[in-house]
Amino acid sequence: MSQALIAALQNPALYPHPVDGFKVIETHISWVILTGTYAYKMKKPVDFGFLNFTDLAARKHYCEEELRLNQRMAPDLYLQVLPVTGNVEQPEIGGKGEPIEYLLQMREFPQTQLMAEVQARGELTDNHIDALAEQIAEFHLSVPQVAADHALNSAEAIVAPMRQNFEQIRPLLSEQADLQQLDALLDWTETSIARLQPLLEQRSQQGFIRECHGDLHLGNAAIIEDRVVLFDCIEFNEPFRLIDIASDAAFLAMDLEDRGLKCQARRFINGWLERTGDYAALPLLNLYKAYRALVRAKVSLFRLHQEEDAVQRRIVLRQYRGYANLAESYSAIPSRFLAITHGVSAVGKSQVALRLVEALGAIRIRSDVERKRLYGQQAESQASELNAGIYNAEAGDATYKRLHSLAETALNAGFSAVIDATYLRHQYRQAAWQVAESTGVPFVILSCEAPNAVIEQWLTQRQAEGGDPSDATMAVINAQQSSREPLSESEQLLNRQISTPEAGSLDALVSAIRQRLPGL
Repeated sequence: MSQALIAALQNPALYPHPVDGFKVIETHISWVILTGTYAYKMKKPVDFGFLNFTDLAARKHYCEEELRLNQRMAPDLYLQVLPVTGNVEQPEIGGKGEPIEYLLQMREFPQTQLMAEVQARGELTDNHIDALAEQIAEFHLSVPQVAADHALNSAEAIVAPMRQNFEQIRPLLSEQADLQQLDALLDWTETSIARLQPLLEQRSQQGFIRECHGDLHLGNAAIIEDRVVLFDCIEFNEPFRLIDIASDAAFLAMDLEDRGLKCQARRFINGWLERTGDYAALPLLNLYKAYRALVRAKVSLFRLHQEEDAVQRRIVLRQYRGYANLAESYSAIPSRFLAITHGVSAVGKSQVALRLVEALGAIRIRSDVERKRLYGQQAESQASELNAGIYNAEAGDATYKRLHSLAETALNAGFSAVIDATYLRHQYRQAAWQVAESTGVPFVILSCEAPNAVIEQWLTQRQAEGGDPSDATMAVINAQQSSREPLSESEQLLNRQISTPEAGSLDALVSAIRQRLPGL
């Protein structure tokens, strides 16, 4: 019936709007009829175990769930669920009578606007990545937490699909090298689960298991009217959707890395961390990314056994190995370092830190962001007062204490860290150095310099654009210049001067760190 109905629905007279023509996109679980202005999705009556659409009532339910879930992030894209009445030969959309099927109506957009297509054309920008980080973080902070007594809100539920991957992949492999790699990945996964068990329990107890998207990748994002829009949440399987928010974010990071966009993946994760403040998830990040890569590897293998053509089978197997190798890369023992920036406000410290994020995989921790996470926004009445409000001595001590705690978390999770702060006082630099000593990593001070005219120009530009977390003014910068404490002799040995207006200065820094720590 379904194929006949899809054919019958390709009749312009059935639609209450102009139809430019029909195009049908078919997946393993649905058909989508494109009309030019609107798209209509119909679910296939299939049962794959992890989803079951064989019953009409179930197809109606999951159409309604898809509408509900996707309206959270794309309300202008997902419009309504419509019954199909009449019969297969003469269907009616939205008519009276007993429904024979259901359609999810969506606003159509050109496929060229998919972010996967944008990336394939080489047009994916840092602004797109930042917009993804902001939207996904805000989404994760706003969606409801899974109830404490829910069956999926436990450490065991978090790791169950990881173990299931190995159970489902193993029977599909035959070559010894592939099986040996799978065994090594299983051992690493089980060791990681055992080591991280307390944190996994903590995640479930502290409300980080939420109703997430479940399928975050560039193929499920589009640029519509100059906005990044995420769509196509997982509606058919709760265990795929009721997950740790960090696992949801890890999916997109893995997808970016699979596409060769390692710098963008690092930028995305740092943006997501800065907005959510969820640095406690860092020890889990590589485990979650490996899990997501193996999900993709498994899906590739499912296709392998549907292919009869030898060439296509080799292509599919190569895809599996690509994802398996990506998963294996997350188990590598990392090289780590701790860097702190040093210099007055608006001298370019944040851009220096961001370069270490993208080039070397460091986690950037920003004093301006963490201070406001601790204390909120600066009161307008205090904005012109130096050392007042959230910038008094007590707030400064608490902010640096938090920065050092977060850096220690990142380092212990296997990541390098760069703390983006002024570090004009000796005691704060010494405290950061102690974090490096206690975690056994190299320490470097990045002294950022620029001519006063450049600083003033950058400050004016930053204030005009808005959106920067810093409240610094020229009065603040002048006060910082006059009160800064010089580096000691021992600190000078750890110091590296960076002229922020000169790109070559930063390139030399990245090269020097790579030479010292080849594993980066």
